[in-house]
Amino acid sequence: MADRRTYGDSCGIARALDRVGERWALLVVRELALGPKRFTDLRGGLPGVAPDILAQRLRDLEAAAVVHRRRLPPPAAARVYELTEWGRELVPVLLALGRWGSRAPLPDRPRALSPDALALALETTFAPTVTPTAASYQLMLGEHAFRVTVDAFGIELTRGHASDPVFTLRTDPSTLSGLLWHGRSIGAARRAGTLELEGDTADLARFLDLFSAPVPVAA
Repeated sequence: MADRRTYGDSCGIARALDRVGERWALLVVRELALGPKRFTDLRGGLPGVAPDILAQRLRDLEAAAVVHRRRLPPPAAARVYELTEWGRELVPVLLALGRWGSRAPLPDRPRALSPDALALALETTFAPTVTPTAASYQLMLGEHAFRVTVDAFGIELTRGHASDPVFTLRTDPSTLSGLLWHGRSIGAARRAGTLELEGDTADLARFLDLFSAPVPVAA
């Protein structure tokens, strides 16, 4: 870390940015927020980053004690990256930053959200108008499985499968973001063949109502 640029400022914000302020660094943290990933999985979630830049950011984050590598036991025997205990403390910071940034204008040609980015966006836009009934839901975003649990205390997302979900929704991030925040209807998504639901449509509609579209900041 000694040869990297630094603000040279003793403020905690500056010292944090010395470690995670480089381009792509926080998005790497975003992709690891819900659990470990292989290098190829990280590239899938960050299609705009060149492989050499991604490798450098991972080295930087390892040197900063934010990320570490480990090898999965056989038969997988794959090397994965995951957040350290200190790195996991960045997750609520990322969620707060996501709530703040979601009010900014979208880029002119926005890429579709990665599955993990969409999962975290569910946390940042969770805003039920009434106290929700405790329930779990299964989201399948392509090959990515997420268990969503809601109750009177909030929402929790984890990778994996729910044991007794209210419904199982199979879709893609673009379709789900359209349903949640951009006015797309369940019927339109079904007709387009981008949504499969195991469960009651009314339960899906109630689930979608648990989230609110961000209010854009005035120009």
